[in-house]
Amino acid sequence: MLQQVMTNPGIIEFQEVPVPVPGDNDVLIKIMKIGICGSDIHVYHGKHPFTSYPVTQGHEVSGEVAALGANVTSFQVGQKVTIQPQVVCGKCYPCTHGKYNLCEELKVMGFQTTGTASHYFAVDASKVTLLPEDMSFDEGAMIEPLAVAVHAVKQAGDVKDLNIVVLGAGPIGNLVAQTAKGFGAKSVMITDISEYRLNKAAECGVDHCINTKDTNLGEAILNAFGPDKADIIYDCAGNNVTMGQAIQYARKGSTIILVAVFAGMATIDLAVANDHELDIKSTMMYRNEDYIDAIRLTNEKKVNLPALISKHFAFQEFNDAYRYIDANQETTMKVIINVQE
Repeated sequence: MLQQVMTNPGIIEFQEVPVPVPGDNDVLIKIMKIGICGSDIHVYHGKHPFTSYPVTQGHEVSGEVAALGANVTSFQVGQKVTIQPQVVCGKCYPCTHGKYNLCEELKVMGFQTTGTASHYFAVDASKVTLLPEDMSFDEGAMIEPLAVAVHAVKQAGDVKDLNIVVLGAGPIGNLVAQTAKGFGAKSVMITDISEYRLNKAAECGVDHCINTKDTNLGEAILNAFGPDKADIIYDCAGNNVTMGQAIQYARKGSTIILVAVFAGMATIDLAVANDHELDIKSTMMYRNEDYIDAIRLTNEKKVNLPALISKHFAFQEFNDAYRYIDANQETTMKVIINVQE
């Protein structure tokens, strides 16, 4: 079979390797689709702080069960599946207290361990999640980023009947906004300076899509939600401007959740955060229950994943896919690799 290998930043090769033989507790998966995310792009540009080369990428994935290890009874050949790409120790405090997404020795497939970018991939059955038979492989490959959004939204608890602001309308921001609506939020606002991304959010059913290049965020919040403002603000852009806006315009005593990863050290007004008794929280990846909720939201048509797909590329066009993303940053949401021709 062919396996993708990024030997150095910006250099992708394909090598012929044997199809893996599943161990007793493994599932052999015929990989169908792989999504490219922002972290993958950082690896491509040599800017991911926790990835070394060579590396085989691929962590947003869908596939089909091709073979089962001797001890695996929970799956059948031919079923549609996705993979949870976290590799955890199972022994540290977070792992033994139900928060394995915060494992002290966390590794992620495609970054610190071998990813799924190959025709077949063998993985422990505990990492495999069944997809509905009528779910497309495209949607299946997007369950991973949707699970990120699901976990982020749930950091605020029950959002039913709440007013929500999402800062940043990229793929994760869009999915956070859609997820909040899917969980019953009363009204959701999303902001960006890209009209394309705001139009995409509107297409996905977000209630208020605000270009903060033209409109003051504080005024937009008052116009949309009245003097009580927003109940929760999610920062999915992750920079000093957006976090500063969140702190400045949050209702006193409300909650801000940082979803995006800051590129550098933050410079924000913690004096105001303190004076307004703001609850500032963060979020990290997902757990199994988030995958289950992501699949349910997709299956119930409460989240529109196909609307975010910008373009497909063949497996051996990985380089072309990255070049396309670089050349079309403003209008690219999600690029999908078709692994099987």
